Amino acid sequence: MARTVARVIVDALSELGVRQVFGVVGDALNPLTDAVRTTEGLEWVGCRHEEAAAFAASAQSQLSGTLGVCMGTVGPGSVHLLNGLYDAAKSHTPVLAIAGQVPLAELGTDYFQEVDNDALFSDVAVFRATITSADQMPQMLETAVRHALGRKGVAVLTVPGDLGERELSTDRPARFALDAPLSRPEEPAVRRAAELLDRSERVTLLVGRGAHGAGEDVLALADRLAAPMVLTLKAKEGFEGDANPFQVGQTGLIGNPAAASALQEADTLLLLGTDFPYRDWYPEGKTVIQVDTEAAHIGRRVPVEAGLVGDTGATVRDLLTHLTAAPAGSDGARDRTHLDKARERFEQWRAGQARLADPAHDKGLLGRVRSSLDNRSHDIRPEALAATVDRLAADDAVFTSDTGMATVWLSRFVEMRGERRLIGSYNLGSMANAMPQALGAQCLDRERQVVAFCGDGGLSMLLGDLMTLKTQRLPVKLVVFDNRRLGMVKLEQEQAGLPEFGTVLDNPDFAAVATAMGITGIRVTDPGDLEKAVRRAFDTPGPVLLDVLTNPDEIAVPAKPTVEQGWGFAVAKVKEIVRSHGDDDAH
Repeated sequence: MARTVARVIVDALSELGVRQVFGVVGDALNPLTDAVRTTEGLEWVGCRHEEAAAFAASAQSQLSGTLGVCMGTVGPGSVHLLNGLYDAAKSHTPVLAIAGQVPLAELGTDYFQEVDNDALFSDVAVFRATITSADQMPQMLETAVRHALGRKGVAVLTVPGDLGERELSTDRPARFALDAPLSRPEEPAVRRAAELLDRSERVTLLVGRGAHGAGEDVLALADRLAAPMVLTLKAKEGFEGDANPFQVGQTGLIGNPAAASALQEADTLLLLGTDFPYRDWYPEGKTVIQVDTEAAHIGRRVPVEAGLVGDTGATVRDLLTHLTAAPAGSDGARDRTHLDKARERFEQWRAGQARLADPAHDKGLLGRVRSSLDNRSHDIRPEALAATVDRLAADDAVFTSDTGMATVWLSRFVEMRGERRLIGSYNLGSMANAMPQALGAQCLDRERQVVAFCGDGGLSMLLGDLMTLKTQRLPVKLVVFDNRRLGMVKLEQEQAGLPEFGTVLDNPDFAAVATAMGITGIRVTDPGDLEKAVRRAFDTPGPVLLDVLTNPDEIAVPAKPTVEQGWGFAVAKVKEIVRSHGDDDAH
């Protein structure tokens, strides 16, 4: 018996090892969801919003390195996928989206809910097509999947409402050629880069997500070069912990002074697997060498002296064979002063951060002085919350974080030691990603601890999918940094000398909301109760929402604060003080 279009698609997904499909059921998707229902080993995860479905699929793909799958039905259902798909595209991870469409005969007639999907997804997708005949299968599906996996991006296949149940006149199994070759630069380019490194006295590495899986090689290179290692946020996973004696944390707005100094004081900067986008944070006047798998990324952010296009691990191994033991003119091993100085600064900064993260910080003399200025309500310090979660979470936990201040606190206080994993909207920078990404992560492994660092603004944006966690019995632990603010926007306004405006959130008791949904809710208002509450959240079976009232006036000082930022902040505070206490946003 010939298979239908829906059956061909679902059978292929099962053969590819896909375990969950995320979406909202309806109309054009009915043949597909019915095929999922009758396929052993493949689970339909019904979400409350298609955006959450796309985020969940993106998270699964990033964690597994394989294809994530989501579905949205005709018109608005497909439109709702868009933001989560942009996150997958910007994260360079393979996701297949199946989009519903009106019946074939109605295409182009401005039919009810009709949307031109091929136009809608033209910017986000590496491949997009509308099936117009059952006999285009399985070839069109094969093409879509190869594009997604081969180009590490989003493929969108649109299925009109009357095609899912149509049978193929000629059927065959879907075939996928998926092996990716290992690329490496030509030897003359490697030799040129090695010569530049040999002549350098002070080298600093800037390591990104593209170095994932090349940890031993990168550590060997750092040792050979006596180079401090600055990490991008996405490189925390795999390069943090006691096994890396070279790392000095992050740069940029979430970074620290040690990392900024390590970059500034180097004479040569070696970028490994990163396209770090913030040009203002690159030091000027340095020799720059860049390694990236994409030729178009070379020199895109900062001018480079040598560009090496290839796999980071393979390229670093080639570099190691060409490097001399010590720089020309030296009388032995490389001078490690640059490395030692950066590491000492980093440890000093970490010690200061640890003092801030102590829940009893505000009870000391300095803490009382500080809290009289920035925490008169004696709310919980977000540093203390993040540090407590870090200390009590499992060494193989999966962390997700909402864009904004939740990510700042995670970047500074949560160490990706052991087998920990980290997912966030770190390229797109979307709100509301942490909870649905945690949903997707937990579906992959229901026994593994999954912790979502949620901003109160982000959580409330897709709040409905708390019900998905409850319905699916997913034991995600949601840690809510409840500062009643759009905290990053508040900080941006104040650094520019503006009083905060439009950032205050009239939040409910999120723990009570969770309880009403059938989820364990825990609310924390006293710093003395923090550790007990976090322990309870981790020890409680099933999903838990930990609603922690954190200080809305906490300042995340950037790695190299400017005079202009400090002056702007001071001016903003004066403006806030003199505003009428009757104003809606005055506090």
